[in-house]
Amino acid sequence: MKLNKIFNYAVAGVAALAVSSCSDYLDKEVDLTLQADVVFADYDLTRGHQAYAYTYLPDAFEGYNDTQYRLSNDCMTDNAVDYWGVARYHAINADSYDATNHWFAEHYWDNRTKGIRHCNQFLKNARADVVGNAEKSGDDNCLYDRWCAEVRAIRALLHFDLICWFGDCPIIGDDEDGTPIILEPSSVLPERTPAADALQWVIDECDVIKDKLPFRYSNEAENWGRVNGAAVYALKSRAALYRASALFNSSNDATRWSTAAQAALDFISKNSANSNPYVLYTVKTNNDPYGELGNYYECFATDPVYNNEFILSRSVWTTLQLEYFNAPCGFTGSISATGYCNPTQNLVDAYETADGVAIDKASNYNEQDPYTNRDPRLKQTIFHHGMTWGDTDEARELDMNNDDTRVGADYARGNGGTATGYYCKKYVYNIRWDGTISSQKHACPIFRYAEILLNAAEALNEAGRTSEAFQYVNQVRARAGMPGYSGLSQSELRERVRNERRIELCFEDHRYFDVRRWQLHAANGSATAETSLPRYQQVYNLYGVEIREGVDPSAPFVYGASRVDPRIAFTAPKNYFFPIMYDEVVKTGYTQTPGW
Repeated sequence: MKLNKIFNYAVAGVAALAVSSCSDYLDKEVDLTLQADVVFADYDLTRGHQAYAYTYLPDAFEGYNDTQYRLSNDCMTDNAVDYWGVARYHAINADSYDATNHWFAEHYWDNRTKGIRHCNQFLKNARADVVGNAEKSGDDNCLYDRWCAEVRAIRALLHFDLICWFGDCPIIGDDEDGTPIILEPSSVLPERTPAADALQWVIDECDVIKDKLPFRYSNEAENWGRVNGAAVYALKSRAALYRASALFNSSNDATRWSTAAQAALDFISKNSANSNPYVLYTVKTNNDPYGELGNYYECFATDPVYNNEFILSRSVWTTLQLEYFNAPCGFTGSISATGYCNPTQNLVDAYETADGVAIDKASNYNEQDPYTNRDPRLKQTIFHHGMTWGDTDEARELDMNNDDTRVGADYARGNGGTATGYYCKKYVYNIRWDGTISSQKHACPIFRYAEILLNAAEALNEAGRTSEAFQYVNQVRARAGMPGYSGLSQSELRERVRNERRIELCFEDHRYFDVRRWQLHAANGSATAETSLPRYQQVYNLYGVEIREGVDPSAPFVYGASRVDPRIAFTAPKNYFFPIMYDEVVKTGYTQTPGW
């Protein structure tokens, strides 16, 4: 069933277990044995408990409902900054936090470990005789086995997320007898497993689960949003890719890249054999007629339930929050857009010219006419000066002018504006001057098909199979209307694939992890050392643009540091991973994350 329906069933299923699922995963405040017996003896309560596991899935949109979070996690990378100075991202960029006051560390550790406990409660207590496990045609075949596989996959994904944020990770899976672990105050705590070994555990879990679920549900009207076999194949692909990367593979074990390549190819092969395969989104519905845009923009600005590129998403959110906090601040009708999420010049410069050349190497790139002749995804992802926006007769050109005599309507206002000269357009539906836009359906994918193709390209290239890698990255580029790559060396293709991931997957919670797993900070050396590099290759220094039409009409674009967080502080090994909160270290005795 669709996830908004799934969540309706979830409340009753967890009511009897509320103390357990809402307290720290190490604390069992009351004896819940009787309550668990009651819950798992009832079909509807069991279904609700299983459904509630989905509420713990990672969600790149969760910040939009938090008054000090608000936006994309790309705001703590070189892709974007947040105009609002009190946002929590600034502490990350400035490294001005510790293990006692780190909101992100507390939130991610607490949420993921609670979710793992919830999954283990289900896996330990759910009963086949209550759920039913008969062989049937269709999606409900062996339903108990399917529900358990879904929850086990969620448990693996939550472990993967812990590894991404914290590195070495306790594996709270099954004990040596195969019984799911429910930690009690008297339990012997699992040690923090080294990150590479923990990633291997996730990969092994995926191998056990992936073919126990339908690769894709036949009735997606009812089951869209549920974990399917494709999502598990996708998780394995990402986990294997990370495990092969420099941060987790200090010995540069080449076999890991071969494993990662095969994991991506296994998805592609399985998908191509499916009667309803995942594909790159190519439908055009003219949601943005004034931008004359194509399929990439509309992939994120249409009903995601009918998008055959989305493999798994946390949920569908019918809201205007993304329009509130991303749209240019000059649109001050009933929604009072604030435009807090500001892409950097670093990201803007990463978009090639239309003929597929990096701008620092292109003879036809004009820095004083920077948005002409560029990768179409630039104006499909980022609001820039002079772009037309607004619905029908309300359309107008965006005005980010900030010269000495005139401040444009979209540059700044009392409670919002741009710190870089740009706003984030991805996910934002077209909007009228008066703010008359109804709430729209939004979803940010946890996995989508374009990522799988890019996983294959990266892993094949790193495995020494460069000639095989081109076809996969070129499929992604072709959908965007960009020319394909050919004839590049391994190192040249590495640079282009990394750049392709950056622009194709921006604002989907990839950049923070990609920069770290590639160890780009170490490669660039320091903020001072990297200033000789093109802006798009810099990861410490954050740039913006100001429009100065009244000062020097012949050179209106003035590039400089972002007005917010002009530099990211990064110290290795400290800033590769978050610390475990101090109270948790005291309680568990875990060794703190290196550097903290």
